[in-house]
Amino acid sequence: MRAPIGDFDTATPAPGCLDELTAPVAEAVRHWSGAVPADQILYVETDPRWADTAVFVEHYGRDLLERSANCVVVAGKRGGESTLAACLVLSTTKVDVNGAVRRQLGARKASFAPMDLATGETGMEYGGITPIGLPDDWPLLVDPAVVDLPWVLVGSGRRRGKLLVPGKAFAQLPGAVVLDGLGV
Repeated sequence: MRAPIGDFDTATPAPGCLDELTAPVAEAVRHWSGAVPADQILYVETDPRWADTAVFVEHYGRDLLERSANCVVVAGKRGGESTLAACLVLSTTKVDVNGAVRRQLGARKASFAPMDLATGETGMEYGGITPIGLPDDWPLLVDPAVVDLPWVLVGSGRRRGKLLVPGKAFAQLPGAVVLDGLGV
C-alpha cells in the first residue's frame, strides 16, 4: 500500500504487523476501538540512522516536516506527588511545559521526565515514544494542530519504524485532552 504522506516504500496497516511494534503499542492496536478503524493506523519501516528530524525529512519527504508530531513524557510535581503525562505536539513546535502543561496537571512544577523513567514507564524506546499504547491512567495532552491534520507521522514505540495516523484518532485515545496553547 502507498503511504498517504511521505516517500516510504510501503505502508502496512498496523494490525498486520504487530511484531514490528513494542508490546504496549501492539496491545493498543490489537484492542483498538473508536471512530477511526485500526487498519487506518499505518506502519512504515524507517532507518534509525535517519531519525534526526532534518535528515529524516530530507530522506522520507519534505512534506513530513509539517505533518510530524513528537510525543514527550513530562512529570508534574506538587506537594511530593508526581504525575506522569504525555504531550503530543507538531514537530515544528515545542511543548509549553511551564505554562499549559503545568496548569493542566495542577502541578507546582513540571519538567521533561528523565529518559530512563520515560522508557521504563512506557515500555518504548527513547526517540520512538508514541501516544498509542501509553498507560491508560496517564493524561495525554494533544495540541489541536495535531488533531486537525488528515495524517500525522508519530513514533511506533521503537526507533525503527513510524506510524501514520489520522489526526482525529489522537483525541480518542485514553486520557486524551485536546489543549489549546500546548505547542508553542
